[in-house]
Amino acid sequence: MSRDRPRDMYQQAAERDVVSAALDELRESMAFAAGAGVAKDRILVDPGLGFAKEAPHSFEALARLDEFSELGRPIVVGPSRKSFLARALGARVAASERDWATAAAVTAAVLAGAHIVRVHAVEEMLQVTRVADEIRRYHRVDS
Repeated sequence: MSRDRPRDMYQQAAERDVVSAALDELRESMAFAAGAGVAKDRILVDPGLGFAKEAPHSFEALARLDEFSELGRPIVVGPSRKSFLARALGARVAASERDWATAAAVTAAVLAGAHIVRVHAVEEMLQVTRVADEIRRYHRVDS
């Protein structure tokens, strides 16, 4: 499901709970897919970092990524070189110069439960995901 054309999507960003809104939209999309005959095991969910979101919305969605696990589907995250990362850097940084920022976002995503990350610098981010996965293996959940 798409919110609109890219030039219009930022107008769609609202002052509401971005995660609840994204979860509602994903539930709707999953129901639509199921109604069209798509098997549940073929569905992945993506919180849509940067799409119809201002930078704070994308950071919040990333920080609360674990909440998307309630959908019971693998989580896909695509933070690679996106403009929302430049906000944290405090300066205008070209997309091609955002790989370190991407590495931080990828680490956060993996630690929060992302199953798949979409990136540009594949070999470098493979190292990042392997280390983040190893850290996550040692995470203790208190019962």
